[in-house]
Amino acid sequence: MKTFGHRRRACLAAILAAVVSTGLLSACVSNPPQEKIAVSPAPTFYPSLPNPPRIQYLTTIASERDIAGKADSFADFILGDEKENQRLTQPYGVAMFQGRMYVADTGAGGLAIFDLAKQRFSFNAGTGNGRMKRPINIRIDTDGTKFVTDTGRDQVLVYDRDDRYVAAYGTSKQFRPVDLAIAGDRLYVADILNHQIHVLEKRTGKTLFTFGKAGSGEGELFHPTNIARGPDGDIYVVETSNYRVQRFTAEGKPVRSYGTVGTTLGSFARPKGIAMDRQGRLFVGDAAFQNVQVFDNSGKLLLYFGQTEKAAESLNLPAGVTIDYDNVAAFRKFAQPKFDLDYLVLVASQFGPNKIDVFGFGKMRGVDYPPDDKAAATPNS
Repeated sequence: MKTFGHRRRACLAAILAAVVSTGLLSACVSNPPQEKIAVSPAPTFYPSLPNPPRIQYLTTIASERDIAGKADSFADFILGDEKENQRLTQPYGVAMFQGRMYVADTGAGGLAIFDLAKQRFSFNAGTGNGRMKRPINIRIDTDGTKFVTDTGRDQVLVYDRDDRYVAAYGTSKQFRPVDLAIAGDRLYVADILNHQIHVLEKRTGKTLFTFGKAGSGEGELFHPTNIARGPDGDIYVVETSNYRVQRFTAEGKPVRSYGTVGTTLGSFARPKGIAMDRQGRLFVGDAAFQNVQVFDNSGKLLLYFGQTEKAAESLNLPAGVTIDYDNVAAFRKFAQPKFDLDYLVLVASQFGPNKIDVFGFGKMRGVDYPPDDKAAATPNS
């Protein structure tokens, strides 16, 4: 038996079809909806003009509507907002692969998948042994294999390029994985519970070795939350409770650390996400400062970006930070025409209306940059 909702939708659809076919729109609707004229705001750059800009805020993705094609405004007027709008709840990690954005949605308990080319949204919580509980981060290998750190299961879950469950790494009480970095045949897994980094064989999940222990000295870790592999092959670990980023060799030997606790630029209050570009720049998100700071490999602050006001580019408890070189074309339409994009910087916010903010790193044509420019001569003020 059809429900009232089904009958209502069928009736309204029939009315819509009749109105369109007979051309009686003006007779049927006394006050038709007026289409709003979209006014494009001035682009936001970091550092702000007239400084030579290196980063532009491009767009935000928070729901399926942000990737959907143009809606039928009259159908929306007749049918109302009956279609449920799939929204991100509490994202943490984000990764891109072949035009698809994968978001580890901790609040929803699965992966939100935005297919940018097909303008489709889907959600994968896994089934059976592959069901997720509290996914925190996702990393995608070059062949499309996905590794998801799940603190509800205390395991690293593995899915193939078609998002089918493959395996789960980690035994009872072995670790509480919050992030990982892929390095050849190895996975470097950040264990927030035991203040360690576990190095696993990528294919089997077998533990090769661990490094780090609780503490604040050289080589020690305190609440490692995010991790990245640099172009130099070293491993960079964010220690939220030590307010620093610590750098290790691939074999786990400490090299140096970046940052100290503080409230001034270049220091940290609650660092979380980290990503590195091919030139070795560090992008470190701070949930207390609500921004992302960019450092060169010597630890010099180059610039920072992200607004805490109610602006389009605002960040709210930023968590995961991801750099992507392969999907620039999908976002080039949002860039200022003369701003040439080198790569994307994606920042996940755990709260607020913005969920995944997309920034572009590049240079403006016709603007003189310092000869020794690495990112920006002046931090944005």
